[in-house]
Amino acid sequence: MERIYDATSERVRDTEGLRKIAESSDGQYTLLKIRDNNVDEGPSMRSRMADIADASSSDLVYSDHYDRVGAGLLPHPLIDCQMGSVRDDFDFGALVLVRTSSFREAVGAMGIDRHWGAFYDLRLRMVKITRINEMLYTEEPADTRASGVRQFDYVDPRNRLYQKEMEAICTEALRRMGALLTDTPQRIPSEEEDSEVWPVTASVIIPVRNRSKTVLDAVGSALNQRADFRYNVIVVDNHSDDGTTEALEGVDDPRLVHIVPDRLDLGIGGCWNLALENRLCGRYAVQLDSDDVYKSPDTLQAIVTKFRQESAAMVIGSYQMTDFQMNPLPPGIIDHREWTSDNGRNNALRINGLGAPRAFWTPLARKIGFPNVSYGEDYAMGLRISRQWHIARIYDPIYCCRRWEGNSDHDLTPEKLGANNLYKDRLRTWEIEARIAMNRK
Repeated sequence: MERIYDATSERVRDTEGLRKIAESSDGQYTLLKIRDNNVDEGPSMRSRMADIADASSSDLVYSDHYDRVGAGLLPHPLIDCQMGSVRDDFDFGALVLVRTSSFREAVGAMGIDRHWGAFYDLRLRMVKITRINEMLYTEEPADTRASGVRQFDYVDPRNRLYQKEMEAICTEALRRMGALLTDTPQRIPSEEEDSEVWPVTASVIIPVRNRSKTVLDAVGSALNQRADFRYNVIVVDNHSDDGTTEALEGVDDPRLVHIVPDRLDLGIGGCWNLALENRLCGRYAVQLDSDDVYKSPDTLQAIVTKFRQESAAMVIGSYQMTDFQMNPLPPGIIDHREWTSDNGRNNALRINGLGAPRAFWTPLARKIGFPNVSYGEDYAMGLRISRQWHIARIYDPIYCCRRWEGNSDHDLTPEKLGANNLYKDRLRTWEIEARIAMNRK
């Protein structure tokens, strides 16, 4: 028997392709190429992968690599795969080595043929996956778009059938793990049943730091809302030093609550907690990023109406991608229609975000609390709420997400993108563990 069977010229996207490789492999391990780009194997790459697979008793190993950029090479470190790495865009690089016996067993257990997600299905069935933090090969990046552009691929309506297949694969994986939610989520009490007296019905929450170019657009958008209830706008100004503070102080409107934290260690999540705990915060807390705007003066009314109609603990809207001058950008409207009433809570673990604007029933948001970070804090809250509570969706665009060079996710380095993804995978791990424990009870 050969130690490694080379299947790098075979297709791995569909189940038929994987099945043929599994039947043909005569090696202890099988080398798969999972991306359509040029790859140069480094010295002793194959033996190193096999040695690590032997030593760690792994079913799948993958490694860091170099990216070829022009005439030079840039290190491309990956991140460790963990329980919560159930998203379908996890980056394994171009090459993976799988234990052939585990490979055959996994392919044999696939009851449904997949057109695009066969490798995704395969790797979710691997028991032990190991990352080798060594640059074992070089690849030419197949997708050179900025990270801020690539992140919206999964909500492009042109990819709908692809996404439904990926959802089905993830759902079955969660079922095997014991983490699938099948119960009926809880609803919140109506406003008539609420014994607490609120200063206003809703508060628009805007955490901000150094957004002097955009914050007045956001605040003006919030203050111009038409509603059949009282609301205010709470801006948590996290020690800006670019003129943002002075711009906010120039707004003459009693509905604007301008807070500068006493602490210096708050991320966006910590700013949210400060706003939620403020005595002027309303029954519903509605998100608005400091460089975005509401699409119309009726956005806030639409959100509160949805809370009232569905007794939801959280409401998530849809948004239009625009440039800074409000011109539409591809992929256009991001409506997250992958969220369905019967499976949205489970599919939330597969995707990297839940949409915008996000709004919360304040008592529950106060109880849970946002993690004090500046990335993924909203996703953490959404996952936690979805475990037990009903989340309502608005599929008409009510928000404008303005893309410009000042966005925090405009174009991230591999290291920063990896750190962000590692954190969200950790959030998913904790959530999956909690759901498994809840289901056992």
